[in-house]
Amino acid sequence: MTATSVGALLLCRADPETVRPVARLLRERMLLVPAGDDWSVLVPEGKPWRKDGHEGTGGTPAEGGAEPVDRVVGGWATALAVGSTWPVLALWWDGDRSGYTLASGFRRPVGYTWLADGTPAAEEEAMRTSAVRLGLDPVLDVQALEALTRVDPDVDADARLRGLLAVLTRAGVDLPTGLAPGEPADRLRSVAGIHPEAEQIEWAGRLAAVRVELDAVESGSLGPWVRGPRARAVAAAQVVTGVPLTLWGVRRRSGGWIAAGLVLLAQGLLGFAYDRVRDTGEAGAGR
Repeated sequence: MTATSVGALLLCRADPETVRPVARLLRERMLLVPAGDDWSVLVPEGKPWRKDGHEGTGGTPAEGGAEPVDRVVGGWATALAVGSTWPVLALWWDGDRSGYTLASGFRRPVGYTWLADGTPAAEEEAMRTSAVRLGLDPVLDVQALEALTRVDPDVDADARLRGLLAVLTRAGVDLPTGLAPGEPADRLRSVAGIHPEAEQIEWAGRLAAVRVELDAVESGSLGPWVRGPRARAVAAAQVVTGVPLTLWGVRRRSGGWIAAGLVLLAQGLLGFAYDRVRDTGEAGAGR
């Protein structure tokens, strides 16, 4: 690894069709490539990072107030995972260190870091937590991951990340040849660009972003309460409760009860309207 080999990969546990609309919300130019069964990888086209204020040891400060690569890709991973049902694993390296950040839903991201010579620089517990969140084998895979947290003078940081990817192959990961830890960002972009199934990811506008966010909510754990039979039942209950509560408040001349009734009534009507609008929009899109 050299001081110029700064790069990152974003591994998503979902197929490209699922990842594509969510990745556009990042507003970053990236290449999306299949990376095995139900896995995809995002390769950044730009390099919005620096290495602790310098491009290499003793180098000159980076321009534009950029951030370290681990912080940048960690933020991307968190943004992708929030509201999604699939985890995102950001792999990164900058010449002095290598590591990963795992983001999954609204849970706090976890990660691990190695110095360039492979010396572990994080808590071992983070590796076990990562295995659980990725659904890896609690015995064989965890043992293999824990080996990456032990001191080994013959294994550098790149090898540590390759060891992590080797474990993930049992979970279906199959990165295209050339997308490997330690490669500079320009090389990663070139390799991804010639892949026959590579897709360009770009910002698609605010309207598309709103649709994606709504789809993400509906496909998550709150989905049944936002749209569908259960959501309509909740909306009906709110209307049925709101009308008599409002009338009761009027008879009692109680502003508080009137407000409570109107809030329930409004929420119920909005629930019905949202469900109707989404159904109409999908019907129109399918024509």
